[in-house]
Amino acid sequence: MRKKVAFYTLGCKLNFSETSTIARGFKDEGFDRVDFSDPADIYVINTCSVTENADKRFKTIVKQAQKSNPNAFVAAIGCYAQLKPQELADVDGVDLVLGATEKFKITDYLNDLTKNDFGEVHSCEIDEADFYVGSYSFGDRTRAFLKVQDGCDYKCTYCTIPLARGISRSDTLENVLHNAQEISKKNIKEIVLTGVNIGDYGKGEFGNKKHEHTFLDLVKGLDKVEGIERLRISSIEPNLLKNETIEFVSRSNTFVPHFHIPLQSGSNKILKLMRRRYMKELYIDRVTKIKETMPDACIGVDVIVGFPGETDELFLETYNFLNELDISYLHVFTYSERDNTVAADMEGVIPKRVRAKRSKMLRGLSVKKRRAFYESQLGTKREVLFESENKEGYIQGFTENYVKVKTPWNPELVNTLQEVKLTEIEEDGLVRLEFINEMVS
Repeated sequence: MRKKVAFYTLGCKLNFSETSTIARGFKDEGFDRVDFSDPADIYVINTCSVTENADKRFKTIVKQAQKSNPNAFVAAIGCYAQLKPQELADVDGVDLVLGATEKFKITDYLNDLTKNDFGEVHSCEIDEADFYVGSYSFGDRTRAFLKVQDGCDYKCTYCTIPLARGISRSDTLENVLHNAQEISKKNIKEIVLTGVNIGDYGKGEFGNKKHEHTFLDLVKGLDKVEGIERLRISSIEPNLLKNETIEFVSRSNTFVPHFHIPLQSGSNKILKLMRRRYMKELYIDRVTKIKETMPDACIGVDVIVGFPGETDELFLETYNFLNELDISYLHVFTYSERDNTVAADMEGVIPKRVRAKRSKMLRGLSVKKRRAFYESQLGTKREVLFESENKEGYIQGFTENYVKVKTPWNPELVNTLQEVKLTEIEEDGLVRLEFINEMVS
């Protein structure tokens, strides 16, 4: 009988793209993929270390696997597995832990899937993670996550990603375009570009530290791939988002007017403590440029609250900065200490109750910002890509500028692009619509 494998992915779109590629490797080795809640012979957990909660969830997920099949082989891969391999290996039920480079060769480390008495660790030194492994995933029937870059050379004082993923390195432009063409053949309408620091694309493309191509070269190349209706830039550092790229996206046939740009703090003092590579004035310039060229563009922002040294006054500086900025929504992260980071030893530690209060304030601001952005879009004509899930009798989707919409469930709408008019905001915060034309597939 064919062996069964199940996957659980924690964290970012990049992890999802890598899980999908690793899963295809299992299929090539004769495994059948099943849902994580189903009995399987091997469970693979792709871990994350960005937040404290991701670390804590690991034990719960292992228990879930053991409940489905107490005799199953359990493997841990990913960022947390690279940072703290022995900690994961010591969790009851874990048989194998693979680091940053080993995870892509996981089937080479499997024996007859007999459970080990102790968790077995194979983890390289992170400076050995200097080669690139391309990947892409199918998140659902409508979109795919395409990995274009890995690792990071930045030294932000709060971040463990360089320790977990190594130096910045890129896929070759030729291979990125090839993967995009492969995705286009599968009737997937949207590609989301992903990586650790995608604006640094081109560095390490052929195993050296030079930039063979730029992020703009990548964007221009992908814009020519036939069969893809939409291309979306996931997250890009403000200092790497150049005016030329913004202008090209504004004229592009396939790149959509949606940017997600990490800010982390609206205080220059905190940005310096974080060792970010810009000040808030540059961030204002980027937002202004986007809105000048694409007035209806959606702009998302990452922000961290409770960083060491963030006084009440400095937090209010961030709050007021974001309140006045023409942005669309926030992703709010509550600062948590990470081992082997500079920030973990900084003075001015913020009590956790204060961090929680500040996080709640910014989440409230995000609701207000999203509502205002949605209201600005009412009455406009947009193109919606519909998702595949029936959610309480409704089908949902996103406009090109990332307005989330809903309409009564109709399976014929799944994975189709429809011209609509945005009409009203529902109590749940989603936007109702009217179809402009008869449905087109």
